[in-house]
Amino acid sequence: MADKSLKVLIVCTGNICRSPTAEALLRHHLSLAGLDRQVEVDSAGTDGYHVGEAPSGEAVTCAAARGYDLSGLRARQLASKDFDDFDLILAMDRHHLRQLEHRRPKGAACRLALFLSVLPEAGEVQDPYYGGRADYEHMLEVVEGAVPAWIEAFKRDCLPSDDRRS
Repeated sequence: MADKSLKVLIVCTGNICRSPTAEALLRHHLSLAGLDRQVEVDSAGTDGYHVGEAPSGEAVTCAAARGYDLSGLRARQLASKDFDDFDLILAMDRHHLRQLEHRRPKGAACRLALFLSVLPEAGEVQDPYYGGRADYEHMLEVVEGAVPAWIEAFKRDCLPSDDRRS
């Protein structure tokens, strides 16, 4: 295994629905793929509405029903140093991506992209916060749909060619 480390930050608005869900799912699947030592994942919100709070109850419940644990995560706000500390920052929607582009300090080397940019129809992960259970389930399905493509991308970035697994 390579000792290359990739640091990935996932960003949504308040860091209690979409980004912690994506963080937990990526961590889970990185571990299954044997990449948990090569890829570090965190999440943050563009706004500080929920700093220190656990993910929303619906997000926790929906994720737990599929075997993902969000219980240990706590919301935090995006900080200027994140642009230096992370190699890749993934936005859950285009509004977040524009905010990230605007906030990125001059000279910061991190890459910015949409979370769904790895899919052929790169769309957005819709915010379920003001919706019901079905909206949270849909958000989880969308995130789950992109995770395998991210795992493959991270394999290409972090593993030598003779150690890549399918």
